[in-house]
Order: sequence, then C-alpha cells, then structure tokens
Amino acid sequence: MEDRRADADFDPKATIVELCRLFYTQGWVSGTGGGISVRHQGRVYLAPSGVQKERMTEADLFELDEAGEVLRAPENPKLRQSACKPLFYNAFRLRDAGAVLHSHSLNAMLATLVFDDVFRCTHLEMMKGIRGTGYHDELVVPIIENTAYECDLERDMAAAMERYPQADAVLVRRHGVYVWGRDWVEAKTQAECYDYLFGAAVRMRELGIDPARRPA
Repeated sequence: MEDRRADADFDPKATIVELCRLFYTQGWVSGTGGGISVRHQGRVYLAPSGVQKERMTEADLFELDEAGEVLRAPENPKLRQSACKPLFYNAFRLRDAGAVLHSHSLNAMLATLVFDDVFRCTHLEMMKGIRGTGYHDELVVPIIENTAYECDLERDMAAAMERYPQADAVLVRRHGVYVWGRDWVEAKTQAECYDYLFGAAVRMRELGIDPARRPA
C-alpha cells in the first residue's frame, strides 16, 4: 500500500476503502464486523455499520466534524453510521489520533480469554513496532468487558485509556481490539504488530511460557 502521509492529494475515503479490503483478507473485518475511521483536516471519515467491508465504496462513507455531527451522508438511506463511532471519538479526543481501527481478529479475541484485566508481554521483537516501546520494555494493553451494544463500551474504554496512557490499544473481552495512531500509517503498523503479539502470547501460554516473564 502506498504511503500517503506526505501526499498533498491524500484521499481519506479512498484510504479507508483500501484498508477495509486489506483487513478483510486478514480476517479482521469479516461478516461485516470491525471498522475504521480517519481524521483529516478537521473532518472525520467513518465507515458505515453492517456492510460487507470488502465491497464498500467511497460513496458509502460518512463525513463528520470533530464534534461528531454529520456533514455529508451517503445517498443510500439504508446506511447507518458505524456503531463504533463513540469508541473512535474516544481515540480522537483522548489521544489526538489521526486514525482508529477496530478489528475482530481471532488473535485479539483469544488474548482476552487467556489474560485477566491486562495483556502483558516482553522481549518480543515485534514490540518495537509499537510507539514508544522497545524490546526490553513491558507492553501493556488494558482489557475491558464486552457489552451487548458497541456504543455502551464508550465509558469503559475511555476509563481504560485514562488508566493506561501509554497504550495505543484497548482489548474488548470476547470481541476484538481498538488500535489507533497519529495517522493511518501508524495505526495500520501498530494494528499488525499488536495482532502478531496477541497471537504469539496466546501460543506461548499454550506452550507453558509466560509472555510477560523476562528471559533469564
């Protein structure tokens, strides 16, 4: 995928469509699950809810202001704003994020079943792909409990972000993960690194290895 950070012609809608197709192939947004939002030049671009993400087009996206008010809606009246909207706005408001991804990754979901309140790992090379984290550090990601409706996660996610200001992700028990970054490039990079680390930690637990234990 082309790096568009320095591109004056950056198109957030085209980027969201491209990313959703990519994430579908990774199993992150299958069955209409998951989503993505990008903030650019005072506007927020939001994928709709309940659509096949790999078939989504630019015309399907919502355009909002930074307060969450709709500036431009799709012509298709059946399309609804993503149920993830208040969670995305948590990252915009509390972390000044430029992009937020919501993944239903199997690795993320399983990680919430083998850790209690917090995911922890250390001394894994892919940790270096997470902002502000080195190989010798401990990577920590808070885990919140799932709810029947996505919007009801807003308060618990915000509280977890306040408690763990260094984390660029929040896991949701039996559900998935929210990951953000300063722009779509960092959000994508971190989402891929987190996913690898979640999968590695689950496998390590299966092998009787504590992923949070420092090697001798």
